[in-house]
Amino acid sequence: MSRDRTWLVALAACLWGSSALLREPLAGAVDASTIVLYEHLVILLALTPWLLPALRTWAAAPPRVRVSAMVIGAGSSALATTLFTAAFAFGDPITPQVLQKLQPLVALVLAAALLGERLRPRFALFAVPALAGAWLLSFEDPLAVTVSDLTPAALALGAATLWAAGTVLGRLVGSEIGPRDTLVLRFAFGLPAAAAIVSVLGAQWTMPVEQAPSLVALALIPGLLALGLYYLGLERTAASRATLAELMFPVTAAIVGVTLLDATLTPSRWLGLTVVVVSITALALHENRTHTPSVRVAPANVGSRAKVSS
Repeated sequence: MSRDRTWLVALAACLWGSSALLREPLAGAVDASTIVLYEHLVILLALTPWLLPALRTWAAAPPRVRVSAMVIGAGSSALATTLFTAAFAFGDPITPQVLQKLQPLVALVLAAALLGERLRPRFALFAVPALAGAWLLSFEDPLAVTVSDLTPAALALGAATLWAAGTVLGRLVGSEIGPRDTLVLRFAFGLPAAAAIVSVLGAQWTMPVEQAPSLVALALIPGLLALGLYYLGLERTAASRATLAELMFPVTAAIVGVTLLDATLTPSRWLGLTVVVVSITALALHENRTHTPSVRVAPANVGSRAKVSS
């Protein structure tokens, strides 16, 4: 039996959780779409040796695999990361990252809709508290929400939804062409999509030279390295254990935000963070241990992350 690699998934999640150290300062100085464009460019340059083989594999794949790979690149990579980065411009380095823990809930719902997986009634026992916790976490005063409060939360949840869609579609792509080519195609299709987003938004095409070291570090460490470790770990890690290991993402994000970025959390936000983490942990443990999980997963499906958030 293959040796489990849950620890690699947890390590990747720690790297994602630390990304605010680089992403928040960049978001305050450069347009979000510009940051994402150059992230994709740096990563694709690093993956150049595997680009042509991946494209040949993609061209020979079934049509729905080809379409799914393009959606992962354009939506779950370029657009989702743009939304996620834009959320940091509102000055809160913790909430956008912790809200990503709603991604497993969204992924399970989308898997039911797109892959025929069936949600059982008990799924609501985990989903409802998690959504309530996300509401508490998102707003400084959850009973007096303003439009300005809603914006960063909506951006973060939009990113989580797109990354969740990428997870579901990644099951299709990864099982057909493997994790390496899935990773390469994510950025091959993500780069032109990121360029299109910059054009549509009228954002800047150039990057300040002084920001280049931070951008390269963001692309290669919480980006390429984390995703590479994640895909490698996921090859030998059950999806339920991977979801549990990904809890290192919000834990690391909260620690980094409070200790290194001068962020603060109100009591209601601490409560929300706790409820989200406990709900998702309970969901992961339940799915891993019970004979009748809240979601019936088709045996042929192979878990894959396209985040990501991804």
